[in-house]
Amino acid sequence: MSEDKIDLSEFDEIPDRVARAKAKAEALRKAREAAGGETSAPKPADEAPAQAPAEPGGDSGPSEVDLSSLDEIQDRVARAKAKAELMRKARGSGGAAPARAPVKKAASTADRAAAARALTQKTDEPAAERVIVQTSPAPPEIRPGPERTQAVAEGGMTTRRGFFTWLTLAWASFAVASGAGLLGFARFLFPNVLFEPPQSFKIGFAEDYDLGVDERWKDKFSVWIVKTTQDMFALISVCTHLGCTPNWLGNEQKFKCPCHGSGFYVTGINFEGPAPRPLERARIVLAEDGQVLVDKTRKFLYEKGHWDNPESFLRI
Repeated sequence: MSEDKIDLSEFDEIPDRVARAKAKAEALRKAREAAGGETSAPKPADEAPAQAPAEPGGDSGPSEVDLSSLDEIQDRVARAKAKAELMRKARGSGGAAPARAPVKKAASTADRAAAARALTQKTDEPAAERVIVQTSPAPPEIRPGPERTQAVAEGGMTTRRGFFTWLTLAWASFAVASGAGLLGFARFLFPNVLFEPPQSFKIGFAEDYDLGVDERWKDKFSVWIVKTTQDMFALISVCTHLGCTPNWLGNEQKFKCPCHGSGFYVTGINFEGPAPRPLERARIVLAEDGQVLVDKTRKFLYEKGHWDNPESFLRI
């Protein structure tokens, strides 16, 4: 069997290039030995050609081929192929080959490992001087391509740069959470407080008011001051239906609620609409300095007979 017909594709699955080249060279060597055994087998006497006398002073055949000139080829696969091709040509020529090179000592395991590292490590030589010939498809695990990395969240490893990135993100998250906690604590120190106007206040002297309804304290203290020819009292400006603020209609001489239409007389008695009872009165007395004092903490209800209380009105 000739070397051209030897099927070497079964060795392409070996990932390591050096091991793959050695396996192919071994297969070629065995094929050559098998071919040499067949050719050296004795033929019948009638078919055997006459042997040519050997040349004195030297051996002929492929064993005398000088392969030392091919040792400069850096790639092992290409070097092995070149040597095999030279041996094949020498055998095909049938003539005398150059003198055989001295046999080199077999390389040790350390030497082979150093040579493999020299082939794979990066060098400072230009790209044009470092040409590696790939004659067969490389296995998927050693094919060139984008780096296959696995995220840390999926169980992969992280680099030093990635570690510092995660560390910075963790500290930033901790700072944000701490700031939010401090803001919540500060807000706890200042609870919601509804600042209402004082419930007890002075409104001046009785002589400062005219007869009728005075609305000067409606917006600030939610009271109307009503003065008649006999007395003076304070009505709370809150509708007894649903708590709306009624309006004083001077032309009609009544309080009218804008929400549901409840109506009240100037005295506070209800007469129309859904309001169930009259307006409430606040305590009104004279202070020590002679001014009129209104106290909303005490309320007087008409339906309970509180309007007869002396503090529910002020005699003039």
